[in-house]
Amino acid sequence: MTVFSELRMRPATAMPRGWNASTTARLVISGAVIFMLLVGANLATPLYPLLQANLGLSSLEVTAAFASYVLALVGTLLLAGHWSDHIGRRAALLVAVLTGLAGGWIFAEAHSLAALCAGRALQGAAVALATGASAAALRELLPSRPEWASRFTLLASSGGVAAGPVIGGLLSLLPGATTAPYAVHSLLMAGLLVPLYLIRARPAIMVPAVSRPLHALAPRRPSVSRQARGPFWLASGVGFLSFAVFGFSLSLAPGYFAQVLGTDSRPLIGVLAGLPLGASALSQLVTVHGRRTVPAGLAVLGVSVMLLGAAGAWHSPMMLVSAAVAAGVGQGLAFRTVFNDVAARVEPARHAQIISTVYVITYLGSAVPVLGLGWASAAFGMAAAVQGFVLLCGGAALGLAAVTLVQSARRKVS
Repeated sequence: MTVFSELRMRPATAMPRGWNASTTARLVISGAVIFMLLVGANLATPLYPLLQANLGLSSLEVTAAFASYVLALVGTLLLAGHWSDHIGRRAALLVAVLTGLAGGWIFAEAHSLAALCAGRALQGAAVALATGASAAALRELLPSRPEWASRFTLLASSGGVAAGPVIGGLLSLLPGATTAPYAVHSLLMAGLLVPLYLIRARPAIMVPAVSRPLHALAPRRPSVSRQARGPFWLASGVGFLSFAVFGFSLSLAPGYFAQVLGTDSRPLIGVLAGLPLGASALSQLVTVHGRRTVPAGLAVLGVSVMLLGAAGAWHSPMMLVSAAVAAGVGQGLAFRTVFNDVAARVEPARHAQIISTVYVITYLGSAVPVLGLGWASAAFGMAAAVQGFVLLCGGAALGLAAVTLVQSARRKVS
């Protein structure tokens, strides 16, 4: 079956052709696509102060450029989060890579806020197309090890978001600080098109009726089965809160960190911005079980976020680094546990759709609060806005930790 027949949603009529890749190779390709797309989406993090100076942007306009990515991602998840169930995982991932290449090129060549937003929006659409497809593909490739499928999903996604700022900061040292990172990244992304095109794709799990194939791609009203409803809302709440922290780290935090440390080193700023995400990604390699994993992770996240604000007030680099790492570890352990619980309760035929819906709410956390933070920064100054933001997020995390601890105690009693 070719990519074009998959996109037309035609059933296979002949012996499958192409590269009969091993399970390991398919795991690597599925994870590499979402990893590379998220690297590209976050290359700009250490470049925002430079772009802000070059284009004369305000703090609110910087957060608008960041939020355009998230809003496009959320919109595409709602409209197309289920597409890979019908066109196949391979076709969805290939379209995502092409869309991501277009978004990176537009962003790199942007000379206005509108162009920045357009490029970011395409990058968001690309990540959305790959999110459900990649998670579902990993789940299908590891049917007997669902927990590791969730770990690989979060490792690839968190790792990509964490690596993006670091790579962007390093590549910005090349000639053409705001374009060189995207030129290098585009070459690597284009290389992924080769195995995606050659691999022998597995059939879509829900081939639509021949008479009305496009009807299957129509937007679906978000819905969750009864057995997954509680875990779904818990995972969405934890995701929303933690991505509010990550959204701050990837948008206004580079400027805030630069003020705290008194530096304009883009590689250093990129490393600091990516620390929470990197720690979250690495926490996926640690096995922690127990009823109190979620409340403990949320409590660590809440305290660490508050310490981020304290580090700024006290100008303490050591506290800044320690709090960023601890926040990522706490988030990673808590979110993995609730994410795995949802994935285990969802029927396979709706896996991509439901996981995409979880990410709709999760990614809204990195748009709505960050836009509010941008407004507050313009109105009251960055230092005051950041202090208020970390207090709200830290308090919310501690409150959610208390709720999940009570729920855990009730389940033990019953």
